Amino acid sequence: MDFLQTLVSLFTDYGYFAVFSVLILCGFGLPVPEDISLTAGGVISGLGHTNVHVMFLVGMAGVLLGDGFVFLLGRVYGERALKLPVLRTVLHPERFEKVQEKFKKYGKWVVFFGRFMPGLRMPIFFTAGTSGQISFFRFVLTDGFAALISVPIWVYLGYYFAHNFDELMSYVRRGQTIILVLVALALLGFGIFFYWKQKKESPS
Repeated sequence: MDFLQTLVSLFTDYGYFAVFSVLILCGFGLPVPEDISLTAGGVISGLGHTNVHVMFLVGMAGVLLGDGFVFLLGRVYGERALKLPVLRTVLHPERFEKVQEKFKKYGKWVVFFGRFMPGLRMPIFFTAGTSGQISFFRFVLTDGFAALISVPIWVYLGYYFAHNFDELMSYVRRGQTIILVLVALALLGFGIFFYWKQKKESPS
């Protein structure tokens, strides 16, 4: 709770700019949980300092720009970028190799699920850039679709429980599970829809 309150104080003083900047730095592996940052942005909206709908857009922009920069870093510099101090501490060679294997096996789905894996998000997005298997446009599209699931949950959660931190934190602790359940339901829904559509179009 102390960490959330610290971010709320910072964001209250500097508004959208602070939220946007912290989220971009989160993309580069800043040891600040992205979900807590988004929740804190929602809290200051709930307290009347910002507009929650604008905060949602700022959150989306910060998340996608941070992820996009990491992807382009991998695309432009490749494995040479692993020597940079900002990457060396969070993406050591062993982790990079493991993520490479996953990406070769599952392709863009790794990017989609990477958005819901805080510890692996940055390594996955960097590896996606180095792989040459996914274009920047497709990366942003896939990451953006995943962000449309997670970002509003955190922002509006903070907004609706801004005046009850104890209840808010109980939801935050369960938030990742809730998001994964929603993702599973969404994928199940898409699977059923496409199966039904294919069955309908196939000759009887």
